[in-house]
Amino acid sequence: MTNAANGNWQVELAKLSAAEDFLDFFGIDYDQNVVHVHRLHILKRLNQYLRREPEIAQLDEEQSFARHRELLQKAHDDFVVSTAAREKVFRVFQDAEAKSYPLERLRGTLTARG
Repeated sequence: MTNAANGNWQVELAKLSAAEDFLDFFGIDYDQNVVHVHRLHILKRLNQYLRREPEIAQLDEEQSFARHRELLQKAHDDFVVSTAAREKVFRVFQDAEAKSYPLERLRGTLTARG
């Protein structure tokens, strides 16, 4: 019996905390090295994907389970092909980009001072 078939998968899902637990729960094969480095990013990205799909609440149990699984797979795969810095899931990465200065601009300020 799959997790979706037992009808209580969302109750069980609420008990999970580690990224590996979520991936195992949904039966997703994953790269342990990717998860080790990006575990929080994967869960945050999943949350972002879920918030973009308000209609997911209208799906039946099996469809909802399948959609959650697809989105978790997508979140994992984002970090297989990219990095946390490129994906900018957390605000610290977003803020870092906003506060960065082009090297030429920095050189110009040093030349002017000196």
